[in-house]
Amino acid sequence: MIKRHDQGDNQALANALSDAVAADLKAGIAARNAASLAVSGGSTPALFFRQLAGRTDIDWSKVTVTLVDERWVDDSSDRSNARLVKTNLLQGPAAAATFVPLYAGGETPSPELIAQTCALQQDVPHPFDAVILGMGGDGHTASFFPQGDALDQVLSEKGPALSIRAPGAGEPRVTLTLLHLLATRSLYLHIEGEAKAQALDKALSAGPISEMPVRAVLRQSEKPVNIYWCP
Repeated sequence: MIKRHDQGDNQALANALSDAVAADLKAGIAARNAASLAVSGGSTPALFFRQLAGRTDIDWSKVTVTLVDERWVDDSSDRSNARLVKTNLLQGPAAAATFVPLYAGGETPSPELIAQTCALQQDVPHPFDAVILGMGGDGHTASFFPQGDALDQVLSEKGPALSIRAPGAGEPRVTLTLLHLLATRSLYLHIEGEAKAQALDKALSAGPISEMPVRAVLRQSEKPVNIYWCP
């Protein structure tokens, strides 16, 4: 099921998505005294992160934040999703949250290092209270890239995390698997701009998942996908 939440501009989008995710986190804390949030990187979520970070109505000390995926780089790199989250989300009131990274050190994601990443994920309350995905113009989401060398595995295996390499991915990546991400109480797709709207229209049309892996998320029947978009 697809639910659209279109907004007029990026500030309105950040406000609306912040309200929705804040409600998810507060519900998790009220029900289980803990909440977890998995977020994406890239340029799109920075404004939303800053909006959410300022929420004083969330007991951030009971929130655990992790990443949907990560480039295999240290957080000193400007390519690091962890750096983006620390700079924009884990600030102000949200600095009290616990952050669990995906990058486990080293230059390449060896099986031993991926095992460390998977072990770290045991510290994240699961199912998630909210998962926020993005989408590239090529139809990738998380690190589910077209032509990814482990695309079939990340779309079918339990995980929680696997490494993947793809022509469009740049560095080697580590990503949470589709099954692990779908174990969430709320699922969001956060996109902005006309180009992304056109890519979404294409993804919603007929065609193989391997061509636009975001289709695996859009076509699954387990969780409604809340799409937040603005021009």
